[in-house]
Amino acid sequence: MQIGLNMPPQFRVYAAFGTYAFGLGNIFPRIPEIQRQLDVGEGLLGASLIGLPVGTLVGLTVAAPILARIGFRAVLLWINLAIPFFAAIAIHAMTPALFFALLLPMGFATGLIETVVNAEADRVEHAIGRRIMNRAHAFWSFGFFAAALFGATMAGLGVSPQWQLILAVFITGALITLLLGGFTPAPKRQNAGSEAKAPLVALPNTGIMILVAVTLSAMLMEGAGLDWSAIYMRDSFDATKLQGGLAVAAFVGAQAATRFFADHFVERHSPARVARLLLVLVFVGCMTVSLSPWQLVAYAGLALMGVGTSAIFPLAMSAAAQRHDRPAVVNIAALAQTAFVTFLIGPPLLGFLAEAWGIRSVYAVG
Repeated sequence: MQIGLNMPPQFRVYAAFGTYAFGLGNIFPRIPEIQRQLDVGEGLLGASLIGLPVGTLVGLTVAAPILARIGFRAVLLWINLAIPFFAAIAIHAMTPALFFALLLPMGFATGLIETVVNAEADRVEHAIGRRIMNRAHAFWSFGFFAAALFGATMAGLGVSPQWQLILAVFITGALITLLLGGFTPAPKRQNAGSEAKAPLVALPNTGIMILVAVTLSAMLMEGAGLDWSAIYMRDSFDATKLQGGLAVAAFVGAQAATRFFADHFVERHSPARVARLLLVLVFVGCMTVSLSPWQLVAYAGLALMGVGTSAIFPLAMSAAAQRHDRPAVVNIAALAQTAFVTFLIGPPLLGFLAEAWGIRSVYAVG
């Protein structure tokens, strides 16, 4: 018996990205409160946040053999729900070391989901004959945007982070049941880079390393937008919890809107031209946020950063999946796990910068 809504395969991909992001994103608007709960500066806070990307990197590294054993459907229905579940546990940590440790399983689940949703988007692109990768990543941003708004609203109403994340588990579970209950994986690509048995560790080759180089700056500033925006608003403008959460929403909302329409522009112009323009917008956004004397201007700068970081990583994912030298799932995992090293280095680097030079240095370094 099939449960959930019946929908075209590309809509199912969009739903997978959105539910995954909603479950992941609820913890980020509450980072200022987590910092107070841990009673640490930005440096140790950033170091503790590494638990999430470390777990993600491990998940990405071992994703291929796990997916071959349990399949895409099991990951989307069950591992997807594990993300908010582990977040709801991690939020109770009272020390940086424990917070780091409790973020590891959340990150591991994220790595598996990241591989599945991107591989499924590539399969569906091939099956229907048109690009959907950027639009799929738009729904990731829409899901994160919804989580940021939900978190900001709960903070404004005085709901604790612990209760908010418990609610997020139930909401995510309902969304998964409704939107993904009828999920069936798309057929594998039939080409030289078919999804054959992959090695345990997906190491990058020269082509993948070039794609990593393209994505580094955008990924570093995406991490800054997600991890530090709420704290930036609090420290720079004495913003309320609601206003801090809205800073995260401004970043991911602009990112989502751009990703939604990006495929049209990529088809009209070359991916390289689009990437150059987006990197310029990242630069302008970083300058605006780091120098802004007013809160509204800072929101605009964060939105520009969201636009600039929107399509660079999805474009690189598509390029990795479409290479014919290795199976698509291997190239996706190799790109993602190598690029995620930025998130390993980024939080502590930016955190110690913020502690030494002020929170604006997090964006000035961009």
